[in-house]
Amino acid sequence: QVQLVESGGGLVQSGGSLRLSCAASKNGFTIYDMGWYRQAPGKQRELVATISTSGSRNYRDSVKGRFIISRDDARNTVDLQMNSLKPEDTAVYLCNAVVERRGVRRSTWGQGTQVTVSS
Repeated sequence: QVQLVESGGGLVQSGGSLRLSCAASKNGFTIYDMGWYRQAPGKQRELVATISTSGSRNYRDSVKGRFIISRDDARNTVDLQMNSLKPEDTAVYLCNAVVERRGVRRSTWGQGTQVTVSS
């Protein structure tokens, strides 16, 4: 199966920046869309940003202009550059990938990395 491993979370002051990275082990799978989601305590998981194999990007409105998603298919990684961070960005950030093997397509998740923004 595909394994996703996130890194780069941490504690940062409001207005600061962090860069998250997610590395995928393909193990014979084909990777399609990749993205980042987040989940704050007591709240539902929400989409932050996604990027397709063609490089098409999609962002939630509250992060537009502050976050940038990118991918490197040679290294099987997807990164999230987060700038001008706000306390409301505090959450566990999870990497996601849509993968396929033998005609079966499914969604795969990483374990998550904590991002805490102090005011």
